[in-house]
Amino acid sequence: MTIKNTGEPAHAQGRRPAGLAVACRCCPGGIGRSTRVPRYPSDMSDAEWQVIEPALPAPAWKAGKGGRPAERCRRDYVDAIRYLVKEGIQWRAMPADLPHWRTVYDVADGWHKSGATRKMHDELRRQCRIAAGRKPEPTAAVIDSQSVKAAEEVCRASRGYDAGKKVNGRKRHIAVDAIGLLLAVLVTAAGVQDRDGAKPLLWNLRRAFPSVRLAWADGGYAGKLVTWARTRLRPRLTLQIVKRPDDLHTFQVLPRRWVVERTLAWITRCRRTVRDYERLPEHHETIMYWAMTITMTRRLARRPAAQPTPT
Repeated sequence: MTIKNTGEPAHAQGRRPAGLAVACRCCPGGIGRSTRVPRYPSDMSDAEWQVIEPALPAPAWKAGKGGRPAERCRRDYVDAIRYLVKEGIQWRAMPADLPHWRTVYDVADGWHKSGATRKMHDELRRQCRIAAGRKPEPTAAVIDSQSVKAAEEVCRASRGYDAGKKVNGRKRHIAVDAIGLLLAVLVTAAGVQDRDGAKPLLWNLRRAFPSVRLAWADGGYAGKLVTWARTRLRPRLTLQIVKRPDDLHTFQVLPRRWVVERTLAWITRCRRTVRDYERLPEHHETIMYWAMTITMTRRLARRPAAQPTPT
């Protein structure tokens, strides 16, 4: 059937806009075969897909593990995951033009269990740091925490009450680099003190990033955590407290602390992260990695080098 050109935009005619061929390893011939019409704000542009596709794991049928190419291009599954994270829908509320929600869940869960989601996020973070004129691996970090309400799916064993913030739910402890890109995340019950949650977070940070030598934190982490870090993390990692002046009675941007606060704002732009809907804490951690992946992919796609070139 031939689609008549009516002068309207391609998406209004029910087809993907015509353009240059987009490379895709999961498709036979190496050319993307997704025909879905981009219609949601979370959908990737061709430039974004060119950024994220090389960071995805190699297809099993190309890695000598048998099987055959999937019925749909992986671009459709990534768009579906991004739609879930960005719009905050239920899995069963996946739009009909996207793959079936059960298949999308299986793909997302497989990438989570294999560590592919984290590897993809880490690769994009390295690219963002290089694009910003920095070294691929960070040497300094900033830590903070944020309490969020939990939905009814969150079981009693993994939720708690944060008396300071008056929030019944979970608390996410994060570590970011000097420009606000996510390095490590740990989700606990909201009743866990910041200092207690920071210990495993700093251990994970030290193990995953040996190059990090200095970590900044706010006054809520002062006290026993500083002593613990001095005895258990030195000489490889030093914790430094950025205190708020006692005589300060107005708003003032404090050095280093604003970086991690901005990252929390980036993450909560995605509706799925405003409240914790995940049954398991590690699933919410994966959702946070996807939220930052969306931010970094869009940032990298704006670079001139990310634009498609004629073949």
